[in-house]
Amino acid sequence: MGNLFNKILIANRGEIAVRIIRACRELDISTVAVYSDADQTALHVRLADEAVLIGPSSVEASYLDQEKILQAAHQTGAQAIHPGYGFLSENADFAQAVKDKGLVFIGPSVEAIAAMGDKARARQRMQTAGVPVIPGYQDQDDFVSFQAAAEEIGYPVLVKAAAGGGGKGMRLVWEAGELASAMAAARREAQYAFGNGRLILEAYIPDAHHIEFQILGDQFGHLIHLYERECSIQRRHQKIIEETPSPLLDENLRTEMGLAAITAAVAIDYTNAGTIEFIVDSMRKTFYFLEMNTRLQVEHPITEMVTGIDIVQWQLKIAAGEQLPFSQSNIKQRGHAIECRLYAEDPENNFLPATGTLLRLIEPRGPGIRIDSGFTSGDEITVHYDPLIAKIITYAEDRPAAIYKMQSALRECVVLGLPTNWQILIDVLSTDEFLNGLTNTTWFEKHFEGWQAPRCSPPPEVLAAAALTQFKLDGRQSITPENPAMDQYSPWHMGNHFRIGEPK
Repeated sequence: MGNLFNKILIANRGEIAVRIIRACRELDISTVAVYSDADQTALHVRLADEAVLIGPSSVEASYLDQEKILQAAHQTGAQAIHPGYGFLSENADFAQAVKDKGLVFIGPSVEAIAAMGDKARARQRMQTAGVPVIPGYQDQDDFVSFQAAAEEIGYPVLVKAAAGGGGKGMRLVWEAGELASAMAAARREAQYAFGNGRLILEAYIPDAHHIEFQILGDQFGHLIHLYERECSIQRRHQKIIEETPSPLLDENLRTEMGLAAITAAVAIDYTNAGTIEFIVDSMRKTFYFLEMNTRLQVEHPITEMVTGIDIVQWQLKIAAGEQLPFSQSNIKQRGHAIECRLYAEDPENNFLPATGTLLRLIEPRGPGIRIDSGFTSGDEITVHYDPLIAKIITYAEDRPAAIYKMQSALRECVVLGLPTNWQILIDVLSTDEFLNGLTNTTWFEKHFEGWQAPRCSPPPEVLAAAALTQFKLDGRQSITPENPAMDQYSPWHMGNHFRIGEPK
């Protein structure tokens, strides 16, 4: 395998850690997992070649503790660190600390992370590079300045945190009288979530599409895009269904947006995998730069399915100094792919995260079905981390076939012991608007306002049989979740933005 690493440490958990471990196995690279007290029996720990305990269950004391992660890398002789997504993946200080220890950060340069980590500076960089940005304002963030800027832009406007993402620190303002309270609320939330209360202002584009382009760049100046992903099905600013190609784009708009994505990446000398996110005004067929994610995306599998390119393996190869062997003209989209995120959530309680033991998890199987998961039957979902059970991905020759395959896959998926968002995924895929590609970023909230799941819990004897079967299979003891009230960082304190380890 040439000059690839012998051993890497994965500074993450759950399905993305499992995904990276499997990519490393195919490249004959040894892996080191890190884990907290709550993750002692987690799947990523069981699959890795080595595993190091890094602290208590709280993310602040474990997966966000840079010193413990660096110590684990030193202790095990790892040559590089892959941050996955979320946690420390877009932390420029951590990337610099990895470099200072003589290790390789599997991601972009420290400078690129810093350049895109602040929305105000990112907007300025993109404007300079000639990439279209949403009309807005990113200078002084006092009320008087924002008031004047909002009047010039025109209501409605979005007040947004300059740092971070995932919908945190963002408020929609419909009229002038709402601006002051929206700024105060957004600043408080941004300060809590990111330690930075600075704000920017942007025009609100109704009925827009959220479309992102996957970027790959090597250390020799070669940059390509792997086409787009449609990410407009969102609940509370969190993506739940993604697909590629986008049903909105024609070839002219796709080409134009792809060139803009490459221009954005070139402007910051980008290397490794990243994503340029755009807002598309579907009525005018115009697009605007939204932000850049300087990391691997949750939804990367659908791009892999339609391009045949293993993005995680190329992250490793690029970080090790390999050159991309293909040019833009070699990259083609073939077929259609869809991803649904299956969460442990309680539909009867405003979709708040659910905790407990996965008594039984039966994943769908068949041609064109891929499952990325960090759990197996008998595993525990705790209060401490993102409640993503699995990403279900389907691939087929065209969009209708991919949709029908996803509907079938979801119906074959069995989760016993915890409530999930399974039914609402089925319902979205069955609507005429989705089937005809007519959804946008506001469609889900409007269409499913007041939605209620049917009551169809499995009989107690089924749950008991599932629990007994799992006990006989592995004899593992479940880990009792700690009281979320004991942890100020617990996602259960925030109904709207509970995903600590996952960006939007």
